[in-house]
Amino acid sequence: MDRSSKKLRVALVGCGRVSIMHFAAMESLSDMCTLVAVCDNKPDRADACAKKYGVKAYYNYEEMMDKEVLDAVHVVLPHYLHVPCAEYAINRGIKVLCEKPMSVDYESAERATKLAKEKGVLYGIISQCRYNNSAKLVKKTISSGELGKIISVRSTLTWSRDDNYYKSSDWKGTWDKEGGGVVIDQAIHSIDLVHWIVDSEVETLTCSMANRGHSYVKVEDTAEGLITYKNGVKYAFYCMNNYGCDEPIEIRMYCENGKVIFGYDDAYIYFNDGRVLEAHQAEDAVDVGGKDYWGFQHEKQIKQFYNSCLGIEDLDISAEEALKTHKLVCDIYKKGKENF
Repeated sequence: MDRSSKKLRVALVGCGRVSIMHFAAMESLSDMCTLVAVCDNKPDRADACAKKYGVKAYYNYEEMMDKEVLDAVHVVLPHYLHVPCAEYAINRGIKVLCEKPMSVDYESAERATKLAKEKGVLYGIISQCRYNNSAKLVKKTISSGELGKIISVRSTLTWSRDDNYYKSSDWKGTWDKEGGGVVIDQAIHSIDLVHWIVDSEVETLTCSMANRGHSYVKVEDTAEGLITYKNGVKYAFYCMNNYGCDEPIEIRMYCENGKVIFGYDDAYIYFNDGRVLEAHQAEDAVDVGGKDYWGFQHEKQIKQFYNSCLGIEDLDISAEEALKTHKLVCDIYKKGKENF
């Protein structure tokens, strides 16, 4: 059978909120994959998903991977379980697509990345916002050199996550299980987009963190800092989840030949010579019932991962690639905790 016509046998571990994005993609990509099993340590959730999709339910991912013949597994677990589950799969030759962040620390993420390389197993990390039309236009235009050098960047995120949000979870808002608060859970996407577009190593980093509005959790709900890159770009970020609603994130770039303003849905590039480029959310974007801030691009990244599994194309966002942003996030926490 030609590799491009083979259907992948896939499973999903973690039937919580974000799993809806993965299940919807699997249904849409049914010509590429067959869902054979789901797993969650909460039997009611596993059973409900298994019934809905007509597959077998497991309550232990080790048992599932040992019993089922799988080509790939989607890891949609709490942050602290990402690496243990991924490593279990990699050691069995099962390809992995894991939700962000890679881990709650840098060392375990690096270890899992090295393991996948040693075993020759594909290991992808979800960074769906890179597939937004807005981000793709900015990345393409910056990379082409049309805007000249980036001089400075700023990103702003003001969202709402009250104590009730954290009370509804048994792992959110914890250092050991989530890895932090607003930076690793909400701002990680905007930080990733900037880091990806700037495409340089970090030279210096200063930042501060605080918990200004939450009594139920001890992690940071506010963070700001300045990152200086080796190519000279200065990136100032501000994020907090004490606002009354989730405002659209905004990233601005000041360049030699113009300015950029973009977020998840829209991008505007203003050249000094008067030209303007725009990009907007794809007209064919499908709302599958997830949160607006999850975006609409999971399917595109999952399809790209499946194509990589089938040998059709190289993996876009490998663990090696994702580790760059993960290191920056971990360094932000390391510096921010100094005076937290």
